[in-house]
Amino acid sequence: MGSKKEGPKISVEVGPLRLKNPVMAASGTFGYGEEYSGIISLKSLGALITKGLSLKPRKGNPPPRLAETPAGMLNAIGLENVGITAFIGEKMPFLRKAGCPVLVNIFGATEEEYAEIAQRLSEVEGIAGLEVNISCPNLKSGGSLFAADPKSVFQVVSKVRQASPSFLMVKLSPNVGDIVQVALAAEEAGADALSLINTLIGMAIDIKTRTPILGNITGGLSGPAIKPVGLRMVWQTAQAVRIPVVGVGGIFCAEDALEYMIAGASAVQVGSAHFTDPRVGLKIIDGIRDYLNAQGIPDVSSLIGSLKAGQDTRKNER
Repeated sequence: MGSKKEGPKISVEVGPLRLKNPVMAASGTFGYGEEYSGIISLKSLGALITKGLSLKPRKGNPPPRLAETPAGMLNAIGLENVGITAFIGEKMPFLRKAGCPVLVNIFGATEEEYAEIAQRLSEVEGIAGLEVNISCPNLKSGGSLFAADPKSVFQVVSKVRQASPSFLMVKLSPNVGDIVQVALAAEEAGADALSLINTLIGMAIDIKTRTPILGNITGGLSGPAIKPVGLRMVWQTAQAVRIPVVGVGGIFCAEDALEYMIAGASAVQVGSAHFTDPRVGLKIIDGIRDYLNAQGIPDVSSLIGSLKAGQDTRKNER
């Protein structure tokens, strides 16, 4: 009998992080992993990213906190979470057995809070790295978003880098003037990778009552509606930085994931699609494999940044 022919290689590297495939479960849509463990095999994922974690527990925003929109959804959860002490004691025992790399999404209201949570998590076994959510108000600078200013981004990422030797991925906000300058600041501060994009700020109105549909008035827009923005920002950023970029925003099928990789993403994150199909991540992995087979492509990594734009679009030769 002949040996079984091997299929295409779908493992990828995101800096020092090695993934069996390029599909991660995005923060905020996958809970702490346990919520999905009875539906899918977590070990089949490239990685999972926990919902945002802060030093102290947070109750989040008042309801309503979700609203469906054309080609997307708005959320104003308010970063509800159990806090770091409960996370380490109650969530990590399960996550250590997930069978795939676990990244912890962290956030804070000050640079010091970011650094403290990063330092504490660096001592916890079973964490493959951190995803730093900088789309949060900086209380020391009057409430402006950390992500809005490259200088602020550099400072907070530097603090986290000093506090933790762990793999560090910084999640960028699309609600900025120049995504490339923000990305370069995070890279200079010591980020190992970048993930983008986070949600776009939006709102919805009930015309019968003339009131906001969300209790918080505004919320984060996700879903297929934001994919063109995400693709553009990933494409721009991947050309400007030397560290890997992970694409997120509106990925609902293998074709979406492949678009991001062709634009320059080394891996992707699946978010809102989990609310329509909890098994969507596994279907996207299968779809990527099917595409590679059909195209005769032996290694998914060869797709990364393979966009044929017809011109040299590199703006930041370094």
